[in-house]
Amino acid sequence: MVKLSVIVPFFNVRTYAPDTLRSLLSNARDDFEFLLVDDFSTDGTAEILERAERDVPGARLIRREANGGLATARNTGLDAARGRYVAFLDGDDWLAPGHFARLLTAMEELGCDFVRTDHVQCTARSRTVRRVPVGRRGEVLDPRSVIGPADRSTAVDYPFAWAGMYHRRLLEQGLLHFTDGLRTAEDRPWIWRLHRDAESFAVITLLGIFYRRGVASSLTQIGDVRQLDFLRAFDQVLAETAKDREAERLLPKAVRTYCAVIAHHLNSAGRYEPAVAKSLRTQSAAALRRMPQEVLGDVLDSMDARRAGRLRALRRRTLATGRAAA
Repeated sequence: MVKLSVIVPFFNVRTYAPDTLRSLLSNARDDFEFLLVDDFSTDGTAEILERAERDVPGARLIRREANGGLATARNTGLDAARGRYVAFLDGDDWLAPGHFARLLTAMEELGCDFVRTDHVQCTARSRTVRRVPVGRRGEVLDPRSVIGPADRSTAVDYPFAWAGMYHRRLLEQGLLHFTDGLRTAEDRPWIWRLHRDAESFAVITLLGIFYRRGVASSLTQIGDVRQLDFLRAFDQVLAETAKDREAERLLPKAVRTYCAVIAHHLNSAGRYEPAVAKSLRTQSAAALRRMPQEVLGDVLDSMDARRAGRLRALRRRTLATGRAAA
């Protein structure tokens, strides 16, 4: 019987894949399976994974016939998973020895739908501990109870799929799959759905995930049009949250987070290709127009002057354009 399925997508990470695979080897157990999803790599990663399938106990190589991006690659792994529990790891990150065994023990003792953990962010030689923004540790909580408040960092602002473990019942309920085709921010609709629809979760203090930030091939470092998928991702968050039974309570948090991410991207527009930067401004303006306007007004009133001013200017331009079109 497979106790745990670990889904690990890889795409053109030849330099980092050996570290990832060695860390899986140090986490291997007879009842663990490691689903190595090759998302149509072209740099030699596939050959490394072929060797790993032979050398790492429990490893299964799954080849995609076309590159689909992280969300689609994770879904490919989810469709093949046989374990009672599910976890994720990215192909350029790594684990402490025995991390999954410790996490699984906590998961079984707590008996909840999912568990979230802290992680170590690695940028060059720098190491920084990143904490789940939930103060209560080691006890079962209602996932909805930690979505708000709107003006603070909360559990939905810590969307990393690999920072935790998930019971198979969530997979069977349709809560673990990602939105196919999203190239960035794929974990935002995912984490919101988990916290709205799962029944129980817990946060534990366990450092065993090492997240490699600043990788040149990472989409977060590339200023092309795929970056704009964050708009689709947050449109999905808003649309799904608007249908929720507690929409009035939850929408201010969703709108504020969307606004904060738009402001972040506008502030970083200089690193994008010129056509992408122009599209960013146009699409962000349209996004502000789609938001519930009363909620948006309250959110802008609560934000700092610099970001609020920039978003208000963009909003005024949008409203003016809309009136002219009418």
